[in-house]
Amino acid sequence: PRPMGSNEIELKEVSFSYGDHEVLHHVSATIKEKSLTAIIGPSGSGKTTLCELIPRFRDVSSGSIKIGGVDIKEVDAEELMKRISMVFQKVYLFEDSIYHNIAFGKPGASMEEVRAAAKAARCDDFIRALPDGYQTVLEEGGSSLSGGEKQRISIARAILKDSPIIIMDEATAALDAENEHEILAAIEALTRNKTVIMIAHRMKSIRNADHIIAIRDGRVVQEGSPKELAERDGLYREFLRTREESSGWTLDPS
Repeated sequence: PRPMGSNEIELKEVSFSYGDHEVLHHVSATIKEKSLTAIIGPSGSGKTTLCELIPRFRDVSSGSIKIGGVDIKEVDAEELMKRISMVFQKVYLFEDSIYHNIAFGKPGASMEEVRAAAKAARCDDFIRALPDGYQTVLEEGGSSLSGGEKQRISIARAILKDSPIIIMDEATAALDAENEHEILAAIEALTRNKTVIMIAHRMKSIRNADHIIAIRDGRVVQEGSPKELAERDGLYREFLRTREESSGWTLDPS
């Protein structure tokens, strides 16, 4: 196994097939270290598959993915997992205490460390309001918690793990304004000074991105900064338009 250098991620001519069905076609992109890259595109365009290839949940059918100049196939699996934290919409919580559910990000973490992560992820208050606080045992899947609470616990787990690369799938579920505010603050705490790849659905996240990769039918159709892409016809502008129409939002010019 070879050690990785920086946290820059380079995708080169990446294709991926499920059986005979090719879902990604020759995708090339560079994700700069400590930048926020938003991946946008219609559902079923290959965004999630692309994100699953980076931590090697699946392996590319052809092409290569490098982190810090080293092909991920040459990197020790444990080393790769240390380097990357995943925050997906489907949050998996174990039938165990909340403390252990968060400490899963860093086995053996002290209560102080777990609480510091929970505070940053905006979940310390609701956890302490539970009868047994951090020792409250969750049902498998965390069915006793709201979607927003589960999401924040999974963000606390990732904050505690403190990996330099964060891959996240922003929740599409409509959250109430308070939950939305809390989750955006939690994401802000998690992603500060990290290399972030986000499957983005919210206008604010997309506008805050340093770089956007627009995917349609498994191909990169546009790439650039939000400002550059807003000035060109294409998927990004379509995306802005549909977001505006569906929510009645007006886009401020900034």
